Amino acid sequence: MRFPLALSLKIARHIVKHKLRRTPKFAMVLQLEPLHTCNLTCTGCGRIREYSTSLKDMMSLEDCLASALDCDAPMVSICGGEPLIYPKIEELVEGLLQQRRIVYVCTNGVFMRKKLCDYLAAIYSPALEPKLKELLDEKLITDKQAETIRKGKADGRPVIRPTQWMYWNVHIDGLEYTHDLIVEREGVFKECVEAIKLAKRLGFQVATNTTVYRETDVREIEQMFQFFSWLGADGHTISPGYDYDAAKKDMMKRLGKKPEDFFLTRAMTIQKFAKIQEWGERFTIFGTPVYQEFLAGKRDLTCTAWAIPTRNIAGWKAPCYLMTDGHYQSYGEMLAKVDWEKYGVVNGVARDHRCENCMVHCGYDPSGALGTNYQPGDHWKNFKYNFGARPKPYADGHQVNAFTGFSAGKGHLAEAKAAVQAAPAGDNGNGKPHVGTFCGAGGPTQREELLAKIAAAKKIDVKAQ
Repeated sequence: MRFPLALSLKIARHIVKHKLRRTPKFAMVLQLEPLHTCNLTCTGCGRIREYSTSLKDMMSLEDCLASALDCDAPMVSICGGEPLIYPKIEELVEGLLQQRRIVYVCTNGVFMRKKLCDYLAAIYSPALEPKLKELLDEKLITDKQAETIRKGKADGRPVIRPTQWMYWNVHIDGLEYTHDLIVEREGVFKECVEAIKLAKRLGFQVATNTTVYRETDVREIEQMFQFFSWLGADGHTISPGYDYDAAKKDMMKRLGKKPEDFFLTRAMTIQKFAKIQEWGERFTIFGTPVYQEFLAGKRDLTCTAWAIPTRNIAGWKAPCYLMTDGHYQSYGEMLAKVDWEKYGVVNGVARDHRCENCMVHCGYDPSGALGTNYQPGDHWKNFKYNFGARPKPYADGHQVNAFTGFSAGKGHLAEAKAAVQAAPAGDNGNGKPHVGTFCGAGGPTQREELLAKIAAAKKIDVKAQ
């Protein structure tokens, strides 16, 4: 089967139950943001700017679990921010699993191996030594981590354990050069790969989560699927990059870039996703085939953002994950008070100008599952896709040149790092190298740009250490 039978049946029963009850609106997936703190500043993400005054705030564990009960979605996607920074992430995952939810931990991968080592420490016994040796030989753990694992875990806290009800959902926006550029830190792609390898060796389910932008090379996305399919990924989520307000403001103010040069229009999305149905046959792409047809421009769908609600430190965010017109105290209050007819695109016309270019999964994927724009045969398509045979891992994925940047010495900061190494030990009294020693005949603008790259290189190196 393409997806575990128990998971597919759980979601199918949830839909059928509410259809029989004629429930007008109900939750399919809860996007739970226990915090907005993050260790990365990804280009295209507006979360840090939108909630800049409350980055240190967090939802309590009790509030998180109560939110899952409130909307009663069968699936919970723990996002943020970086959820592995949340101090009680293990308790949250355990609590949601006890509620019999399907859990996705959406992570940038930087702290993932640490959590996996915590699991190894919790199950350690001398019988685990052969496994530790294998992981050491493959450099998936360090000698220091192995010693910590051997000490065991005695703090009484739970750990994140492998189960068919939980996925690590790792942010991957392309191969190494592209991904590191988007997350604005070199070395992150390599860490994600090592974390995914380790997770699969330990029996976890792993998915990748990709956003496609204007400059994304779709050939690279296909290579990315090939590589991670070969690596053992259990599935892939993919969605178009949308110019929502918070992301646009961050891009203009923090980076000085024009949003229209980075995000997709509807027409561009259809062009980028022309092969999405073919990808869905060859790789385990999460999402309905109806949504794939929508992305490919073969049909229209009506936004059903209420089916994938967002709960964060401010309350139930409306109308959707990306747009904010208010926060509510309960899921029911949000459903009742939001005028849902004001949003989305209908018959090619945007009801709200902010919705014009949106084709994002959190608004339109549930439409395909719920039959919002039903066409004869849709239910059979979804059934066949979800309960059909799972695509085989891509056999030649090892031939993909995935490490195209930092690992090959061709990262986007390679020029700046070379300049740092070439600069003399002295500086101009302000912590900056002498500009003239490495800028040659370049003008002031070029020099300032290179200095900015040097500053970024130094910052990244410090963080990496």
